[in-house]
Amino acid sequence: MLRFTFSKQVDMACVEDTLVLAVLAAESIHGRTDIRLDACFRLQPGTCSIDDGTPVGRTIARVFTGYLAREFGEGAFTIVRVAAGNTESEAA
Repeated sequence: MLRFTFSKQVDMACVEDTLVLAVLAAESIHGRTDIRLDACFRLQPGTCSIDDGTPVGRTIARVFTGYLAREFGEGAFTIVRVAAGNTESEAA
């Protein structure tokens, strides 16, 4: 599970739009059925979590990260990997 945390100046409505675009891109690669079965993500104020434990989730996370970097800049967000038991480590 990856947790994206956004700086306060980032508009979360724009983050939501960016997440939708990442999901649509993943759907183009994996198909609608796989998105329905394997995509798991959650958007909350200031954060977004994406389960990257499936190929679909990994694609969404990769596309989302690329879009965020281009739209908001690399310094506008951080990514941590949340392991079992809510242990956090820096994502690679």
